[in-house]
Amino acid sequence: MPEPLGPWADYVELLKPAGDLLDLTWRPDDPEYRADVYRQLAMNLSYAYFQYFQADPLHPEFMPLWNSVYLLQPNPDDVYYYAPIDGHRQYRISGDRGETYMVHFQFGAGMMGMVYPPGRQISYLDARELQPDAKGRFEFIASVERPAGYIGTWHELDPSCDFMMVRLRSYDWGGEADTRLAIECLDAPPVKPRMSPAQIDHKLREMFTLSERWSRLWFEYQLDLIARLGSNSFELNRFEGMGIQNQDYWTAVFELEEGEALLLETDLPAQRHYWNVQLNDPYFNAVEFVYRQTSLNGHTASIDPDGRFRAVIALEDPGVANWLDPGGFRQGTVFGRWTECDSAPVPTLTRVPLAQLEATLPAGMARVTPEQRAQALRERRLGAQLRRRW
Repeated sequence: MPEPLGPWADYVELLKPAGDLLDLTWRPDDPEYRADVYRQLAMNLSYAYFQYFQADPLHPEFMPLWNSVYLLQPNPDDVYYYAPIDGHRQYRISGDRGETYMVHFQFGAGMMGMVYPPGRQISYLDARELQPDAKGRFEFIASVERPAGYIGTWHELDPSCDFMMVRLRSYDWGGEADTRLAIECLDAPPVKPRMSPAQIDHKLREMFTLSERWSRLWFEYQLDLIARLGSNSFELNRFEGMGIQNQDYWTAVFELEEGEALLLETDLPAQRHYWNVQLNDPYFNAVEFVYRQTSLNGHTASIDPDGRFRAVIALEDPGVANWLDPGGFRQGTVFGRWTECDSAPVPTLTRVPLAQLEATLPAGMARVTPEQRAQALRERRLGAQLRRRW
């Protein structure tokens, strides 16, 4: 009978092919790119431990998914959680609704990064469909069939589902009381058993190869994006099967040099439940967003007197309220979202020499002093830390 567990060196060997992912970046020969990719691979390894070892479909928990630590592709306004489930079983999700601007539950098969290519989103539940009590507490059951006699909120579960994902989306960071969530499998033994060597073997193999699936997905996406659009040009994308309902993404590869700025301009939908814009680095990580203003949303952005939104991407602070700080990167991606909007405008990016920026900007565009910028950044980092992110 074969040994259920191999030598430790066999598992470490599984990490080595991930280094070849560097060849899928825009600049595989750049030593800074190599260092950043190595950092991402280390980040993925920590992330993967949660995904494979903390919970299982019989004993689920809402585990950290993407946030200000696990930076591969998150929206800075969102805190994401993941729970493994078995679509044939019954689950009760309960908690306190809190004041989070949007709470969105997704059910699917084939979680991004855990399989390649990713699977599909199957069903959705918006927290607005829940019926919290006077104290804001709620519960709902997800199962293939409604339990006999159950009159509360029920969500029909497709038998093929193997994961549940939650988006907690804030507009006013730190100003909204957190949503609290719990999940339990109603038809499972209450005691969680010790893992067997065979189970640990399987999970280690999945964990140590996650980067091959997860980073590859987004590196290939970015290669395709720049091949089709070049730099500084937007397209709309629904990310069908991966994104949330009623959300249009506007995406572009940004590129600028020292002494340059990019002027982002767009009309705004007349009706807009939520919108934002963020900067990602060349590896599709969200650029540091706790200590830098690398994103803006409908709550934090300043709208110009003509009703348009304008922002400036520049390596140095241009003194405008809507500065998008690329965090030292001269190349990356811009990601924006129109969520439950009545239109989906396509923004533009215009390359402008910094020396000519002031003459290019409209007179009514909001400016800030260094003192105002320092205060805005302080409010941002405190607001980010006051949210539960993991």
